[in-house]
Amino acid sequence: MSASAGSLPRYIGQRLLLVIPMMWILMTMVFLLMRVAPGDPISAALGGRLDPAALEQAKHRAGLDKPLIAQYWDYLWATLHLDFGTTFTDNQPVIDVVRDNGGATASLVLSAFVIALIIGIPLGLLAGRLRDTVPDVFIRIFAIISYAAPIFFIGLLAQIYIAPPLGLPTGGQASPETLFIVPERTHILVIDAFLSGDTDSIVDVLKHLTLPAFVLGIGICGIFIRLVRVNILQTVQSDYVEAAEARGIKRGKVMRSHAFRNALVPVITVIGLQVALLLSGAVLTETTFNWPGLGQKLIKYIGGRDYGAVQGIITMFALVVVVVSVLIDIINALIDPRVRY
Repeated sequence: MSASAGSLPRYIGQRLLLVIPMMWILMTMVFLLMRVAPGDPISAALGGRLDPAALEQAKHRAGLDKPLIAQYWDYLWATLHLDFGTTFTDNQPVIDVVRDNGGATASLVLSAFVIALIIGIPLGLLAGRLRDTVPDVFIRIFAIISYAAPIFFIGLLAQIYIAPPLGLPTGGQASPETLFIVPERTHILVIDAFLSGDTDSIVDVLKHLTLPAFVLGIGICGIFIRLVRVNILQTVQSDYVEAAEARGIKRGKVMRSHAFRNALVPVITVIGLQVALLLSGAVLTETTFNWPGLGQKLIKYIGGRDYGAVQGIITMFALVVVVVSVLIDIINALIDPRVRY
């Protein structure tokens, strides 16, 4: 195989080119799924508030009186220019909805991801090192339950059994006093609280974030546990680990210097998939904890059959997942040159 076939610039170029068909397929699926539901979304959203003439004008402004193929091309062209449409129910640009509510979802997802890593990786390493022991069995059971249990169910249990003894809030992003005191600068309340320098506001925001982030993080930490455990077991059985032990190096040092590090490489590979799971889980988490993010907005727009808003928000989610997946692939290629071939 030629050296150029495994070069990093070539690999990055291939991954960037794959973004185009990936986004086209995702956007096409979103467009078609939004139009499978019977009925007219404008009539469903505004039919009770407008007379027939105004209703027809609203359909015309939304482009719903055009043939389906024309609507499809308009949607692709607008999205290509980063125009994600306008909501039908409240006539807001979707990009403004994302700007105003995306920060809450981003802070929730990132916090949950950190919690999932903090819980999942050490437990996976411990289970791999203590294979077929009692701790290993309990860790594997925990991993299965955390992955299989519905997030809203975990959230309700956390609200009932964890929040009261720890004094944690069970809803909202912050108390009304904090929302009044903290000036909005970045649309991300956690950052705005730290920029304000008010200690009480920072503590209040972090307390409100703790429980929903913990619930969402628990929902995916089982994946990291099982992935790390499997890779630890495979690494321990590899030739270079056996050779190191044959040279008299203690097993604990071999695990720390070789097995643990190599077992973490596959975790990076699946981070892109976990972002998609976190975004989907955020919808249920935000609903359970009354968290004012994009997930809660999405549920509201789905209930109002506002597929202009639903289409735009899901397209934004898809764009985030694709971009993160490409970045993770590039980072993985930097860490492990074998990925480039």
